[in-house]
Amino acid sequence: MERRLGPQHGPWRLGEGGMTLVWIACFAVAGGWLRYGQNLAVQRLLGRQFPWATLSINVLGSFLIGLLSIALVSVWPVGAALRTGIIVGGIGTYTTFSTFSLETLLLIEDGQPLRGLSYVAASLILGLSAAFLGAVTASSL
Repeated sequence: MERRLGPQHGPWRLGEGGMTLVWIACFAVAGGWLRYGQNLAVQRLLGRQFPWATLSINVLGSFLIGLLSIALVSVWPVGAALRTGIIVGGIGTYTTFSTFSLETLLLIEDGQPLRGLSYVAASLILGLSAAFLGAVTASSL
């Protein structure tokens, strides 16, 4: 019986599904670092009275997902595993709906329901607009 060791055989063999997981993990680290850095920078610049950091992250992330979901297929084609890693791992980690939800709830609990409502409206309008702009940008590349 031939013994097979190495990356092509046994538990070391990743295949397309395994590489997808590797790419997701790699880009998740990058997305987390970028989110943290942008959060610190925006809070230093604009303060914490309104969740500007999360709003800016989600709007930029919406633009990037609109851009890259098209561009990584038709403009700068990459394999499915890498594309999934970038979009799910990188942008998915970079943006954050759960933080948006918590910050909205905190504004309401702090007796600022209008500020909370304006945050929801701005996030929805700017996020959808940014995704659309990203898709249009990718189509013109």
